[in-house]
Amino acid sequence: MEFRQIQYFICLFEEGSVTRAARRLNIVQPALSMQIARLEDELGQQLFERSQQGMQPTSAARQMYRLFLPILRDFTHAREQVLRKDGELHGHVNIGIIASVAQGVLSDAVEEFTTQHPKVTLTVTDGYSATLADRVAGGELDAAFINKPRRPLALNLEHVVDEDMVLVTGADYHQHLPASVPLRDVIALDLALPTRKHGLRLILESFAQAEDIDLTPVFEFDSIVSIIKLVERTRFVTLLPRVAISNREQRGRLKCHEVVSPRLIRQIARVTHPRRALSAEASAFVALLSEHMRRLDTSQQSTTSSKK
Repeated sequence: MEFRQIQYFICLFEEGSVTRAARRLNIVQPALSMQIARLEDELGQQLFERSQQGMQPTSAARQMYRLFLPILRDFTHAREQVLRKDGELHGHVNIGIIASVAQGVLSDAVEEFTTQHPKVTLTVTDGYSATLADRVAGGELDAAFINKPRRPLALNLEHVVDEDMVLVTGADYHQHLPASVPLRDVIALDLALPTRKHGLRLILESFAQAEDIDLTPVFEFDSIVSIIKLVERTRFVTLLPRVAISNREQRGRLKCHEVVSPRLIRQIARVTHPRRALSAEASAFVALLSEHMRRLDTSQQSTTSSKK
């Protein structure tokens, strides 16, 4: 089994198409097909099945991908470190981030990072906290920013920031609400919330259960963007971290009300693999993204205090 064959296999697995994989590898399609065929002969197992949707990986291919992807990523990072001569950062970074955080800080952080490090490429994936943690464990992501889990993970976990979750209404909401609203009064409103598969909903449910409150929304969406658009235009309200709606609040499209009794707080944590050190590029981006989160949280706290 040659290292080149592993590179070709992983690329084909990720692209799902011989044409796209060959283009990404900058080789001709017959060369790719020949190496994959040799690999299958050596393993004695079929790795891909052709279909109308492309090259579908078999169970053997999925197992092989999980095992070899971390090795290839470690090799790539090591090679980049050895070849670096001028102190300038090069290479590629794969980061996961929950969508509610990405909406508030990602674009600004990426703009600043790419200006500082123009030779580094980025892939940023959003998703559920559990899914992102699994991808860090499997070596698909260098690091991820997730809702702090209630159960221990077999990953390095570092607290980043605490965020208030607030009651959000449209700017033209039809009834007057005070600046601070008890959670028991919130549930009497027309609520739109993420489903129970979503990390934010789990956090809200834990607070509600502690207060013996039944949290029953009228509408459920896993898309934070869809919830925000609904709240902007209708009588519905929602409970979200302020970071998720900071831009729209600044533009006067949404209003926020502090939730009290209890105060709703969600914790953001950063997870990395305990046996795979971050590359210099990944460390730099992770540090910058963490700083943007803390900076936005500080700014929001100052704004809230000035309004009181």
